[in-house]
Amino acid sequence: MKAVVINEYGNNDVVKLAEKEIPQPAANEILVKVHTAGVNPVDWRIRSGAGVRFGLTLPIPLGSEIAGTIEKLGDGVTGFTVGDAVYGKIRTGGFAEYAIARTEDLAHKPQRLDFIHAAAIPLAALTAWQGMFDLAKLTTGQRILITGASGGVGSLAVQIAKAKGAYVIGTASGRNEDFVKQLGADEFIDYSRQNIAAVVNDVDAVFDTVGGETYLQAFNTLKAGGYLVTAVDFPTEDQIKTYGDHLARVFCKSDPEDLAAISALVDNGQLIPHIATVLPLDEVKQALDLSETRRTRGKIVLQIAADSH
Repeated sequence: MKAVVINEYGNNDVVKLAEKEIPQPAANEILVKVHTAGVNPVDWRIRSGAGVRFGLTLPIPLGSEIAGTIEKLGDGVTGFTVGDAVYGKIRTGGFAEYAIARTEDLAHKPQRLDFIHAAAIPLAALTAWQGMFDLAKLTTGQRILITGASGGVGSLAVQIAKAKGAYVIGTASGRNEDFVKQLGADEFIDYSRQNIAAVVNDVDAVFDTVGGETYLQAFNTLKAGGYLVTAVDFPTEDQIKTYGDHLARVFCKSDPEDLAAISALVDNGQLIPHIATVLPLDEVKQALDLSETRRTRGKIVLQIAADSH
């Protein structure tokens, strides 16, 4: 099978499309024929060296977000059958024709989504869900600032927060204003023209998907006792000392209950993934380049199997 791997850290020169043996599922594991795979910032961060921080060892197969069909079940697997259409977040190895998943990594694909749109959901939506609800403690009626609201994670975060009754303020470049408002944002801020902290204050929570200067500005938008959760930056010791458990970096983890709740929002029409572009597996370097620009509207998806619609 074809699979994307890195044997060393670096830029896209280290990204290789290799021939590998099809893996076999161990107990409580599932072999998935991958139809599509979502591309996320974590992929190029791992490539650039973050794999060390995540506890991975070289060589590393890239890709953590998949949609496909079950090819084979390991011993002890229940709730799934061969041929089921599934999607989910796996640790690594999603940029491949076949991938291994644990039972807790997967859920049945929502019927209203084709494989291309399904690949835009699991990792990104779990990141938003766990960041906003588990760490930022977001509840109905609260005000949340979501940075990078037009991106793969941000665009889902806006919809999820609105579905749960929050008042959403989204930031993006001006060209994405209509798009972000169509997602459900109550207010929009063009970060390229305005300092966020100059126009927003007293929010209950910030969910940051941008990092850098935007992340730093976001601290000044919080009300006393508010929460700031970032999906990209790493809080400093001084920041943690000041904010305590009201400041966190979200690390998306597999959770079947969270994924089931997300799937319900999809089936109810409250969560609609938006696709920026679809590329074949052999154009994975271009996909990573696009992700690294952080200027895409919606999700970048790799189409791996021909029958992905």
